[in-house]
Amino acid sequence: MTLTSVPGGVASTPGFVAGAAIAGLRSRPLPDLAMVAVRDGPGSAAAVFTTNRFPAAPIHVAREHLEANGGRIRGVVANAGCANAGTGPAGIADARRMAAAAAGELGCRPEDVLPVSTGLIGSRLRVDRIEAALPSLQLRAGRAAGTAAARAIMTTDTRPKEAAVRLELPDQEPILVAGMAKGSGMIHPQMATMLAFLTTDADASPDLLHGLLQGAVDSTFNQVTVDRDESTNDLVVLMASGRGDRVQLEADEWRTAALGEAVHAVCRSLAQQIAADGEGARRRIDVVVTGTGDDAEARRLARAVAGSNLVKAAVHGADPNWGRIAAAVGQHADTLDPACLRISIADQVVFDGAPLAFDERDASRALRRKVVNLGIDLQLGPGRGEAWGCDLSAEYVAINSEYRT
Repeated sequence: MTLTSVPGGVASTPGFVAGAAIAGLRSRPLPDLAMVAVRDGPGSAAAVFTTNRFPAAPIHVAREHLEANGGRIRGVVANAGCANAGTGPAGIADARRMAAAAAGELGCRPEDVLPVSTGLIGSRLRVDRIEAALPSLQLRAGRAAGTAAARAIMTTDTRPKEAAVRLELPDQEPILVAGMAKGSGMIHPQMATMLAFLTTDADASPDLLHGLLQGAVDSTFNQVTVDRDESTNDLVVLMASGRGDRVQLEADEWRTAALGEAVHAVCRSLAQQIAADGEGARRRIDVVVTGTGDDAEARRLARAVAGSNLVKAAVHGADPNWGRIAAAVGQHADTLDPACLRISIADQVVFDGAPLAFDERDASRALRRKVVNLGIDLQLGPGRGEAWGCDLSAEYVAINSEYRT
């Protein structure tokens, strides 16, 4: 197979359209309503949801709809400016009304649409404004439409997040997998991320999509941490239009695995973009852990290092304090032999069973780069994992102390 990164977003995938509109849910007149839909739907779909036990109303309704339609949906409708979380039965009714209004525009059943919301917790969703804005979405195919939708779901994000790959397999037309995401704060997910939407023109069943999505989420979105706080609205959706000359993937294990690689590539890119755009962030922190008993432990340790406030603060200050990294590993490792532990900052090994002399100025310069690479090797087994985080700045505190006011 050949897997190539290409420009594009959710509406670049054959068979999909997207659009954005201003519903007036934000404090400023900016796009705050988006839709991604199968042009002639419905298509296959799978989703992974937040495990937060205080889930938002649209999470309840999206789960309900996905189960009711057997993983066949027409599209998703998403708003920013209001999370519709902590709103009780009225919020459930609002989410259902939002899905029904979107279904009316698409000409499908309400349960064929998944409602999604992001924004401030605790306020009622102005569904009347969404209903009024839906006709102005102007759903269309193409890169510009996908980017418009990606911008409309932003909250404290500073930029839209998109990714796309083209998968070329023998004896069939290329398959495209594309996606968009939002997320900047309240990110330390378990089984989901803030919001992410992926599209593909592969011919795949809902069950196959769910297996591929779950595997990709575990090693990408679940490995992002900005502030160790999991949102009430986290959701990842993968939709397949099944358009074009396709070989049914279930009949070919190798082709299925290739599609899984493509889904993983898009999720990984979006996860890295979320980490780089963490609230107040100046640097992305990439952590690779090797030498653990298994991959699960390596991923857990990588996430612990990337999420350590002490490590994040040291990176922000360009302080090559490897002791904070060692302490984070020691706190979370199942088994650790300090004599075998190796830590590197960028290309410099700073600890190898004992402290090493290293060029602190060079290491400090490496910590000032846009992407900071930290390596940890326990040298005890075959496990490998990676995680992505960001530095901790005073601006993060300012953003979150003033978020409501």
